[in-house]
Amino acid sequence: MTADSAAPRGAVRKDRADLLRFATAGSVDDGKSTLIGRLLFDSKTLFVDQLAAVERTSKERGHDYTDLALLTDGLRAEREQGITIDVAYRYFATPRRRFIIADTPGHIQYTRNMVTGASTADVAVLLLDARKGITEQSRRHAFLSTLLGVPHLVLCVNKMDLVDWSEDAFEAIREEFTEFASRLRVRDMTFIPVSALHGDNVVNQSKRMPWYDGLPLLRHLERLYVASDRNLVDVRFPVQYVIRPQSHSVTDYRGYAGVVASGVLKPGDPIMALPSGLTTTIARIDTADGPVEEAFPPMAVTVTLADELDISRGDMLCRPQNAPIIAQEIDAQVCWMDESAPLSVGGKYAIKHTTRWARALVREIAYRIDVNTLHRHEGVESLALNEIGRVKLRVTQPLFVDPYQDNRATGAFILVDERTNKTAGAGVIGRATVAS
Repeated sequence: MTADSAAPRGAVRKDRADLLRFATAGSVDDGKSTLIGRLLFDSKTLFVDQLAAVERTSKERGHDYTDLALLTDGLRAEREQGITIDVAYRYFATPRRRFIIADTPGHIQYTRNMVTGASTADVAVLLLDARKGITEQSRRHAFLSTLLGVPHLVLCVNKMDLVDWSEDAFEAIREEFTEFASRLRVRDMTFIPVSALHGDNVVNQSKRMPWYDGLPLLRHLERLYVASDRNLVDVRFPVQYVIRPQSHSVTDYRGYAGVVASGVLKPGDPIMALPSGLTTTIARIDTADGPVEEAFPPMAVTVTLADELDISRGDMLCRPQNAPIIAQEIDAQVCWMDESAPLSVGGKYAIKHTTRWARALVREIAYRIDVNTLHRHEGVESLALNEIGRVKLRVTQPLFVDPYQDNRATGAFILVDERTNKTAGAGVIGRATVAS
């Protein structure tokens, strides 16, 4: 057993473990923004001026209630239409935990925004309307959440007040969704009946659904254990910037700055630099607050080494006996995000993987996935906006990758249209071929 494999996956400092990122998703009008507004309101994390502005806008619209959805529907177009079309991020905290929320769109044409919001989430909170049950968008968002490796899925059956708080309605949805989810890679799934409008089972336990004996949403999120979801075994440190001395009095300093993608770094640890394969040991780890004795994801640190090696931006530090795959042939699931042009066989794009850039050629589209039925359509030549398919790429220089299911940081990439500099697609790596 190597030192890497013996490292405890859950050994995370408390000041890092209490942060949880979650993304909300669901069909239009299922109540995502209202749910987040209720979380912020009932957890007493709103500023007085925020609440006053929402109350004023609600009255201007003729509502006889405070429309809490306005707290997240920040864009003017969203306010006018009453829908969410962009990813709205919100931060709040309780005595037990800090949260970052990504409120993602429900419209099918904004699937790419949902991918963006869920890509860094620990939890996906998927809302279902108790009257409508499971919709195509419900299936789509559940599939995307599992494709993106979100470890925990929470199904909030919303608007229970409109079905008379019926346990039978809730159980019917749970059974149907459980059957659908059996075809997905769902690690952990929880069902909660809620009414975001009235606050039932959002922050406080509902007295109108005594048949539900689980926790309300916020209490569940507060207690959810996510430390073991982080890969603290495979050391991956993509170099973002090489720091050289800015003062004439300091001439021998050379540090490598970046964000720890996975694993735990400590002074004295053996380390290997890719692509050179040269080895040395870690001399020191610095942060904005001074030196530390260990670094783990997602800490931003500067690493100094015992020996001078030729390392530059885009290189990676790892363990000598536990290296990523050095690959130039990539097999990945790609979500296409460019409305101006489809992804086509023979297309050429810039590819960004961790801190490394290269150019990529689309060699093959194996199939397109119908995210509603999970059926694979083979023999396709292109992927249009918001479509997802399995794609084979050839890159111009080696990338240091892991399968996405093993490492979300080194298993993901984006494709960029070099003519417009727009992000054209996002991919998760299934397999990779070692570069010859």
